[in-house]
Amino acid sequence: MSVQVVDIARSWIGTPYLHQASVKGGGCDCLGLVRGVWREVIGAEPEQIPRYSADWSEPQGVEVLYQAASRHLRAAHDQLDAPGQVVLFRMRDGAVAKHLGILARCDIQPSFVHAYSGHGVVESPLSTPWRRRIVARFTFAQG
Repeated sequence: MSVQVVDIARSWIGTPYLHQASVKGGGCDCLGLVRGVWREVIGAEPEQIPRYSADWSEPQGVEVLYQAASRHLRAAHDQLDAPGQVVLFRMRDGAVAKHLGILARCDIQPSFVHAYSGHGVVESPLSTPWRRRIVARFTFAQG
């Protein structure tokens, strides 16, 4: 399944960034990308996504995205990189985790696919600064 997940994530590359959207080629944000890959790999989305703002859950300090990922994805407890894993990032120390990507390459030049404001869906190097921001890894496997 990991190759399928990576291929599907890469098929979203070039989709413009659009907050709260999840339409391949039309627009998406980082959560929208993961939602779109979910639909192609698993099927119907497991819950309705509430409207969310750019500062989603920051004022309250609640890990809303982490909790949702934990409900619907399988935690990768070994913490080893594997293609197709969904990675959750904390963008600043002390902030809630609220950026998602999908690992694409885990070799000498690791990369991940994500929807990034101002860039759309891109495949970026999983550089040391990005790697330090990883909070958790998940897979699409159910059960």
